[in-house]
Amino acid sequence: MSSRIFITGFGVITSVGKNASENFDSLVRERSGFGALEILQTAHHHTLPACEIKLQDKELLALAGVKSGLGYTRAATLGLLAVKEAIQSAGLTDREIKNSGLISATSGGGIRELEKYYSQLIDLNQRGSFEEFVDTGNPGEHTERIAEHFNIRKYIGTISTACSSSANAIMLGAQLIKNKIVERVICGGTEALSKFTINGFNALMILDTQHCRPFDATRKGLNLGEGAAYVVLESEQAAILAGRKPFAELLGYANANDAFHQTASSPDGMGAYRAMHGAVQSSGITPDKIDYVNAHGTATENNDLSEGLAMQKLFDGKVPTFSSTKPYTGHTLAAAGSVEAVFCLMSMKHGFIFPNLNYKVPMDELRIRPEVTLQKGKNLKYVLSNSFGFGGNTSSLLFGAV
Repeated sequence: MSSRIFITGFGVITSVGKNASENFDSLVRERSGFGALEILQTAHHHTLPACEIKLQDKELLALAGVKSGLGYTRAATLGLLAVKEAIQSAGLTDREIKNSGLISATSGGGIRELEKYYSQLIDLNQRGSFEEFVDTGNPGEHTERIAEHFNIRKYIGTISTACSSSANAIMLGAQLIKNKIVERVICGGTEALSKFTINGFNALMILDTQHCRPFDATRKGLNLGEGAAYVVLESEQAAILAGRKPFAELLGYANANDAFHQTASSPDGMGAYRAMHGAVQSSGITPDKIDYVNAHGTATENNDLSEGLAMQKLFDGKVPTFSSTKPYTGHTLAAAGSVEAVFCLMSMKHGFIFPNLNYKVPMDELRIRPEVTLQKGKNLKYVLSNSFGFGGNTSSLLFGAV
Protein backbone atom coordinates (compact mmCIF):
# COMPACT_ATOMS: atom_id res chain seq x y z
CA MET A 1 0.00 0.00 0.00
CA SER A 2 1.25 3.51 -0.81
CA SER A 3 2.18 6.15 1.75
CA ARG A 4 -0.43 8.65 0.57
CA ILE A 5 -1.97 10.87 3.25
CA PHE A 6 -5.65 11.77 3.05
CA ILE A 7 -7.66 14.42 4.90
CA THR A 8 -10.96 12.88 5.92
CA GLY A 9 -12.36 15.46 8.35
CA PHE A 10 -11.94 18.99 9.65
CA GLY A 11 -13.32 21.40 12.23
CA VAL A 12 -12.84 25.09 12.90
CA ILE A 13 -13.97 27.90 15.18
CA THR A 14 -12.94 31.53 14.67
CA SER A 15 -14.32 35.02 15.14
CA VAL A 16 -16.43 34.53 11.98
CA GLY A 17 -18.08 31.26 12.95
CA LYS A 18 -18.51 28.59 15.62
CA ASN A 19 -18.05 25.77 13.10
CA ALA A 20 -17.02 25.05 9.52
CA SER A 21 -20.41 25.93 8.05
CA GLU A 22 -20.54 29.34 9.73
CA ASN A 23 -16.94 30.09 8.74
CA PHE A 24 -17.63 29.22 5.11
CA ASP A 25 -20.73 31.41 5.07
CA SER A 26 -18.72 34.35 6.43
CA LEU A 27 -15.96 33.85 3.87
CA VAL A 28 -18.47 33.79 1.01
CA ARG A 29 -20.25 36.87 2.36
CA GLU A 30 -16.89 38.62 2.95
CA ARG A 31 -17.80 39.11 6.60
CA SER A 32 -14.94 39.84 9.02
CA GLY A 33 -14.64 39.32 12.77
CA PHE A 34 -12.70 42.56 13.20
CA GLY A 35 -13.91 44.89 15.94
CA ALA A 36 -13.46 46.17 19.47
CA LEU A 37 -12.48 43.74 22.22
CA GLU A 38 -15.46 42.81 24.40
CA ILE A 39 -14.61 39.54 26.14
CA LEU A 40 -10.95 40.04 27.05
CA GLN A 41 -10.54 42.64 29.77
CA THR A 42 -7.60 44.84 28.82
CA ALA A 43 -6.66 48.51 28.94
CA HIS A 44 -6.38 48.34 25.15
CA HIS A 45 -9.96 47.25 24.44
CA HIS A 46 -10.84 50.65 22.95
CA THR A 47 -7.59 51.26 21.09
CA LEU A 48 -6.45 47.89 19.73
CA PRO A 49 -9.32 46.08 17.97
CA ALA A 50 -8.95 42.42 17.08
CA CYS A 51 -10.90 39.44 15.75
CA GLU A 52 -12.41 38.07 18.94
CA ILE A 53 -14.88 35.21 19.36
CA LYS A 54 -17.83 36.93 21.02
CA LEU A 55 -18.59 34.15 23.48
CA GLN A 56 -17.74 34.14 27.17
CA ASP A 57 -15.71 31.22 28.52
CA LYS A 58 -18.80 29.71 30.17
CA GLU A 59 -20.67 29.88 26.86
CA LEU A 60 -17.84 28.07 25.09
CA LEU A 61 -17.78 25.38 27.78
CA ALA A 62 -21.54 24.90 27.41
CA LEU A 63 -21.15 24.66 23.64
CA ALA A 64 -18.48 22.00 24.14
CA GLY A 65 -20.57 20.12 26.68
CA VAL A 66 -18.00 20.58 29.46
CA LYS A 67 -18.80 21.62 33.03
CA SER A 68 -17.27 24.75 34.55
CA GLY A 69 -14.77 24.32 37.35
CA LEU A 70 -12.69 21.62 35.68
CA GLY A 71 -9.79 23.86 34.70
CA TYR A 72 -10.42 24.11 30.96
CA THR A 73 -8.71 27.20 29.61
CA ARG A 74 -10.21 29.19 26.75
CA ALA A 75 -7.55 27.80 24.41
CA ALA A 76 -8.29 24.23 25.47
CA THR A 77 -12.04 24.74 25.04
CA LEU A 78 -11.65 26.24 21.58
CA GLY A 79 -9.43 23.32 20.63
CA LEU A 80 -11.92 20.83 22.04
CA LEU A 81 -14.72 22.34 19.95
CA ALA A 82 -12.72 22.16 16.71
CA VAL A 83 -11.47 18.62 17.41
CA LYS A 84 -15.03 17.51 18.15
CA GLU A 85 -16.21 18.82 14.78
CA ALA A 86 -13.25 17.25 12.97
CA ILE A 87 -14.03 13.86 14.53
CA GLN A 88 -17.70 14.15 13.57
CA SER A 89 -16.77 15.33 10.08
CA ALA A 90 -14.62 12.23 9.52
CA GLY A 91 -17.15 9.93 11.21
CA LEU A 92 -14.55 8.33 13.49
CA THR A 93 -15.65 5.52 15.77
CA ASP A 94 -14.71 5.38 19.46
CA ARG A 95 -12.14 2.69 18.68
CA GLU A 96 -10.61 4.75 15.88
CA ILE A 97 -10.43 7.83 18.13
CA LYS A 98 -8.69 5.85 20.86
CA ASN A 99 -6.11 4.56 18.38
CA SER A 100 -5.50 7.97 16.83
CA GLY A 101 -2.72 10.42 17.46
CA LEU A 102 -3.23 14.05 18.49
CA ILE A 103 -0.75 16.77 17.54
CA SER A 104 -1.85 20.18 18.75
CA ALA A 105 -0.17 23.57 18.50
CA THR A 106 -0.34 26.74 20.55
CA SER A 107 1.72 29.79 21.38
CA GLY A 108 0.06 31.21 24.47
CA GLY A 109 -1.64 28.07 25.75
CA GLY A 110 -3.40 28.89 29.02
CA ILE A 111 -1.51 32.10 29.71
CA ARG A 112 -4.78 34.03 29.56
CA GLU A 113 -5.91 32.32 32.75
CA LEU A 114 -2.55 32.79 34.45
CA GLU A 115 -2.86 36.52 33.74
CA LYS A 116 -6.29 36.58 35.30
CA TYR A 117 -5.38 34.70 38.46
CA TYR A 118 -1.70 35.55 38.82
CA SER A 119 -2.00 37.54 42.05
CA GLN A 120 -3.94 34.73 43.72
CA LEU A 121 -1.67 32.00 42.40
CA ILE A 122 1.48 33.54 43.87
CA ASP A 123 -0.15 34.00 47.26
CA LEU A 124 0.27 30.64 48.97
CA ASN A 125 -2.24 31.63 51.65
CA GLN A 126 -5.09 31.97 49.19
CA ARG A 127 -7.32 29.14 48.06
CA GLY A 128 -10.06 29.13 45.47
CA SER A 129 -11.30 28.07 42.06
CA PHE A 130 -8.28 29.69 40.42
CA GLU A 131 -6.15 26.74 41.60
CA GLU A 132 -7.51 24.63 38.76
CA PHE A 133 -5.47 26.78 36.33
CA VAL A 134 -2.13 26.49 38.14
CA ASP A 135 -0.57 24.25 35.45
CA THR A 136 -2.16 25.78 32.38
CA GLY A 137 0.87 27.88 31.43
CA ASN A 138 2.46 24.69 30.10
CA PRO A 139 1.74 24.70 26.32
CA GLY A 140 1.17 20.94 26.37
CA GLU A 141 -1.55 21.14 29.03
CA HIS A 142 -4.28 21.90 26.50
CA THR A 143 -3.26 18.91 24.36
CA GLU A 144 -3.49 16.57 27.34
CA ARG A 145 -6.93 17.97 28.20
CA ILE A 146 -8.25 17.40 24.69
CA ALA A 147 -6.73 13.92 24.46
CA GLU A 148 -8.21 12.94 27.82
CA HIS A 149 -11.64 14.26 26.88
CA PHE A 150 -11.81 12.18 23.69
CA ASN A 151 -9.81 9.22 25.05
CA ILE A 152 -7.07 9.60 22.44
CA ARG A 153 -4.30 7.24 23.53
CA LYS A 154 -1.99 6.28 20.66
CA TYR A 155 0.26 9.36 20.38
CA ILE A 156 0.09 12.86 21.89
CA GLY A 157 2.32 15.80 21.05
CA THR A 158 2.43 19.60 21.24
CA ILE A 159 4.18 21.99 18.86
CA SER A 160 5.00 25.65 19.47
CA THR A 161 6.89 27.26 16.60
CA ALA A 162 5.08 30.62 16.59
CA CYS A 163 2.85 31.27 13.59
CA SER A 164 3.86 28.12 11.69
CA SER A 165 2.94 25.87 14.63
CA SER A 166 -0.24 24.19 13.39
CA ALA A 167 1.14 23.78 9.87
CA ASN A 168 4.05 21.96 11.48
CA ALA A 169 1.58 19.92 13.53
CA ILE A 170 0.04 18.72 10.26
CA MET A 171 3.50 17.90 8.92
CA LEU A 172 4.39 15.90 12.02
CA GLY A 173 1.10 14.04 11.76
CA ALA A 174 1.88 13.10 8.17
CA GLN A 175 5.34 11.91 9.15
CA LEU A 176 3.91 9.74 11.93
CA ILE A 177 1.63 8.07 9.39
CA LYS A 178 4.36 7.65 6.78
CA ASN A 179 6.59 6.01 9.39
CA LYS A 180 3.74 3.67 10.40
CA ILE A 181 3.67 4.90 13.99
CA VAL A 182 -0.07 5.61 13.68
CA GLU A 183 -2.66 5.19 10.95
CA ARG A 184 -4.61 8.30 11.83
CA VAL A 185 -3.74 11.65 13.42
CA ILE A 186 -5.85 14.66 14.44
CA CYS A 187 -3.67 17.70 13.79
CA GLY A 188 -4.11 21.44 14.27
CA GLY A 189 -3.85 24.23 16.75
CA THR A 190 -5.66 26.56 19.12
CA GLU A 191 -5.08 30.09 20.35
CA ALA A 192 -6.94 32.45 22.70
CA LEU A 193 -6.40 36.18 22.82
CA SER A 194 -4.52 37.34 25.91
CA LYS A 195 -2.95 40.45 27.36
CA PHE A 196 0.41 38.82 26.80
CA THR A 197 -0.05 38.53 23.04
CA ILE A 198 -1.68 41.94 22.64
CA ASN A 199 0.97 43.71 24.71
CA GLY A 200 3.76 41.76 23.04
CA PHE A 201 2.73 42.52 19.47
CA ASN A 202 1.98 46.10 20.43
CA ALA A 203 5.50 46.42 21.80
CA LEU A 204 6.82 45.15 18.47
CA MET A 205 4.82 47.95 16.84
CA ILE A 206 3.23 45.64 14.25
CA LEU A 207 -0.43 45.97 15.26
CA ASP A 208 -2.75 48.06 13.09
CA THR A 209 -5.54 49.99 14.82
CA GLN A 210 -7.46 49.81 11.53
CA HIS A 211 -8.61 46.73 9.62
CA CYS A 212 -5.49 45.02 8.23
CA ARG A 213 -4.65 45.28 4.51
CA PRO A 214 -2.43 42.41 3.33
CA PHE A 215 -0.20 43.17 0.33
CA ASP A 216 -1.42 46.78 0.21
CA ALA A 217 1.11 49.60 -0.02
CA THR A 218 -0.63 51.33 2.91
CA ARG A 219 -0.43 48.30 5.24
CA LYS A 220 0.51 49.15 8.81
CA GLY A 221 0.44 45.81 10.60
CA LEU A 222 -1.69 42.86 11.61
CA ASN A 223 -4.89 42.36 13.60
CA LEU A 224 -4.74 39.61 16.21
CA GLY A 225 -7.39 36.91 16.32
CA GLU A 226 -8.30 33.76 18.20
CA GLY A 227 -9.63 30.39 17.17
CA ALA A 228 -8.86 26.74 16.58
CA ALA A 229 -8.87 24.30 13.68
CA TYR A 230 -7.98 20.63 13.23
CA VAL A 231 -7.86 18.14 10.38
CA VAL A 232 -8.04 14.36 10.46
CA LEU A 233 -5.16 12.78 8.54
CA GLU A 234 -5.38 9.10 7.59
CA SER A 235 -3.21 6.69 5.68
CA GLU A 236 -4.63 5.55 2.37
CA GLN A 237 -5.14 2.07 3.76
CA ALA A 238 -7.00 3.30 6.85
CA ALA A 239 -9.28 5.56 4.78
CA ILE A 240 -10.09 2.76 2.33
CA LEU A 241 -10.79 0.22 5.08
CA ALA A 242 -13.12 2.69 6.79
CA GLY A 243 -14.86 3.47 3.50
CA ARG A 244 -14.26 7.22 3.82
CA LYS A 245 -14.23 9.65 0.94
CA PRO A 246 -11.37 12.11 1.55
CA PHE A 247 -11.75 15.86 1.21
CA ALA A 248 -8.22 16.13 -0.20
CA GLU A 249 -4.76 14.63 -0.20
CA LEU A 250 -1.79 16.14 1.60
CA LEU A 251 0.54 15.95 -1.38
CA GLY A 252 3.55 17.86 -0.10
CA TYR A 253 4.95 19.90 2.75
CA ALA A 254 8.15 21.53 3.88
CA ASN A 255 9.60 23.54 6.75
CA ALA A 256 12.59 25.84 6.48
CA ASN A 257 14.33 28.40 8.66
CA ASP A 258 16.10 31.41 7.24
CA ALA A 259 17.61 32.29 10.68
CA PHE A 260 17.58 35.93 9.66
CA HIS A 261 16.04 37.62 12.70
CA GLN A 262 14.18 36.84 15.93
CA THR A 263 10.89 38.14 14.53
CA ALA A 264 11.37 39.45 10.97
CA SER A 265 11.40 37.41 7.78
CA SER A 266 14.39 37.55 5.47
CA PRO A 267 13.84 40.61 3.26
CA ASP A 268 14.75 38.68 0.10
CA GLY A 269 12.13 36.02 0.88
CA MET A 270 14.54 33.09 0.88
CA GLY A 271 12.96 31.37 3.89
CA ALA A 272 9.49 31.57 2.36
CA TYR A 273 10.86 30.45 -1.00
CA ARG A 274 12.56 27.39 0.50
CA ALA A 275 9.36 26.32 2.28
CA MET A 276 7.18 26.70 -0.81
CA HIS A 277 9.76 25.14 -3.10
CA GLY A 278 10.22 22.22 -0.73
CA ALA A 279 6.47 21.59 -0.50
CA VAL A 280 6.07 21.63 -4.27
CA GLN A 281 9.15 19.49 -4.83
CA SER A 282 8.05 16.86 -2.30
CA SER A 283 4.66 16.60 -4.03
CA GLY A 284 6.16 15.57 -7.35
CA ILE A 285 4.36 18.29 -9.31
CA THR A 286 5.75 21.50 -10.79
CA PRO A 287 4.98 25.07 -9.60
CA ASP A 288 2.96 25.86 -12.73
CA LYS A 289 0.34 23.31 -11.62
CA ILE A 290 -0.63 25.30 -8.50
CA ASP A 291 -4.11 26.81 -8.87
CA TYR A 292 -4.26 28.95 -5.75
CA VAL A 293 -2.05 30.10 -2.87
CA ASN A 294 -3.50 30.94 0.53
CA ALA A 295 -0.81 33.40 1.53
CA HIS A 296 0.44 33.97 5.06
CA GLY A 297 -0.27 37.66 4.33
CA THR A 298 -0.11 39.26 7.77
CA ALA A 299 -0.23 42.87 6.46
CA THR A 300 3.06 43.70 8.14
CA GLU A 301 5.55 45.62 6.05
CA ASN A 302 8.22 42.94 6.26
CA ASN A 303 6.17 39.77 5.83
CA ASP A 304 4.14 40.74 2.78
CA LEU A 305 7.17 41.96 0.87
CA SER A 306 9.18 38.86 1.78
CA GLU A 307 6.37 36.48 0.82
CA GLY A 308 5.57 38.37 -2.36
CA LEU A 309 9.20 38.24 -3.54
CA ALA A 310 9.30 34.52 -2.72
CA MET A 311 6.20 33.83 -4.80
CA GLN A 312 7.59 35.78 -7.74
CA LYS A 313 10.81 33.73 -7.52
CA LEU A 314 9.09 30.35 -7.17
CA PHE A 315 6.57 30.87 -9.94
CA ASP A 316 9.00 32.69 -12.23
CA GLY A 317 6.72 35.59 -13.09
CA LYS A 318 3.57 33.44 -13.48
CA VAL A 319 2.19 33.61 -9.95
CA PRO A 320 -1.17 31.83 -9.54
CA THR A 321 -4.19 33.44 -7.94
CA PHE A 322 -3.42 34.21 -4.30
CA SER A 323 -5.03 35.93 -1.32
CA SER A 324 -4.72 36.28 2.43
CA THR A 325 -7.74 35.37 4.57
CA LYS A 326 -6.37 37.05 7.71
CA PRO A 327 -8.63 40.13 7.33
CA TYR A 328 -11.53 37.75 8.11
CA THR A 329 -10.17 36.02 11.22
CA GLY A 330 -7.21 38.13 12.25
CA HIS A 331 -3.87 36.45 12.79
CA THR A 332 -4.65 33.47 15.00
CA LEU A 333 -0.92 32.87 15.60
CA ALA A 334 -0.25 29.17 16.28
CA ALA A 335 -3.70 28.22 14.96
CA ALA A 336 -3.27 30.14 11.69
CA GLY A 337 -1.79 27.25 9.72
CA SER A 338 -4.63 24.84 10.45
CA VAL A 339 -7.35 27.53 10.19
CA GLU A 340 -6.11 28.42 6.73
CA ALA A 341 -5.62 24.76 5.81
CA VAL A 342 -9.33 24.28 6.52
CA PHE A 343 -10.13 27.34 4.39
CA CYS A 344 -8.12 25.77 1.57
CA LEU A 345 -10.13 22.55 1.91
CA MET A 346 -13.32 24.61 1.72
CA SER A 347 -12.02 26.33 -1.42
CA MET A 348 -11.30 22.99 -3.06
CA LYS A 349 -14.59 21.41 -1.99
CA HIS A 350 -16.84 24.28 -3.12
CA GLY A 351 -14.77 25.81 -5.94
CA PHE A 352 -14.40 29.20 -4.26
CA ILE A 353 -11.43 31.53 -3.94
CA PHE A 354 -11.95 33.95 -1.06
CA PRO A 355 -10.85 37.52 -1.73
CA ASN A 356 -8.08 39.50 -0.07
CA LEU A 357 -10.18 42.10 1.78
CA ASN A 358 -9.16 45.78 1.98
CA TYR A 359 -6.59 45.66 -0.82
CA LYS A 360 -6.49 48.88 -2.88
CA VAL A 361 -2.98 50.23 -3.43
CA PRO A 362 -0.36 48.02 -5.17
CA MET A 363 3.07 47.64 -3.61
CA ASP A 364 5.80 49.27 -5.69
CA GLU A 365 8.21 46.44 -4.91
CA LEU A 366 5.98 43.68 -6.34
CA ARG A 367 4.63 42.90 -9.79
CA ILE A 368 1.81 40.75 -8.42
CA ARG A 369 -1.64 41.57 -7.01
CA PRO A 370 -3.88 39.48 -4.71
CA GLU A 371 -7.38 38.43 -5.72
CA VAL A 372 -9.91 41.01 -4.51
CA THR A 373 -13.23 39.55 -5.68
CA LEU A 374 -14.94 36.31 -4.72
CA GLN A 375 -14.23 33.69 -7.38
CA LYS A 376 -16.79 30.92 -7.93
CA GLY A 377 -16.91 27.73 -9.92
CA LYS A 378 -13.17 27.15 -9.81
CA ASN A 379 -11.67 23.72 -10.38
CA LEU A 380 -8.91 23.82 -7.79
CA LYS A 381 -6.73 20.76 -8.17
CA TYR A 382 -3.63 21.95 -6.31
CA VAL A 383 -3.65 24.50 -3.48
CA LEU A 384 -0.68 25.81 -1.50
CA SER A 385 -1.01 27.20 2.04
CA ASN A 386 1.74 29.29 3.67
CA SER A 387 2.45 29.79 7.38
CA PHE A 388 5.52 31.77 8.38
CA GLY A 389 6.57 32.23 12.00
CA PHE A 390 8.92 34.30 14.14
CA GLY A 391 12.54 33.28 14.00
CA GLY A 392 12.19 32.53 10.29
CA ASN A 393 10.32 29.25 10.87
CA THR A 394 8.56 28.96 7.52
CA SER A 395 6.18 26.19 6.46
CA SER A 396 4.08 25.36 3.42
CA LEU A 397 1.43 22.70 2.85
CA LEU A 398 0.30 21.47 -0.58
CA PHE A 399 -3.14 19.94 -0.96
CA GLY A 400 -4.35 17.96 -3.94
CA ALA A 401 -7.87 17.16 -5.08
CA VAL A 402 -9.04 13.53 -4.95
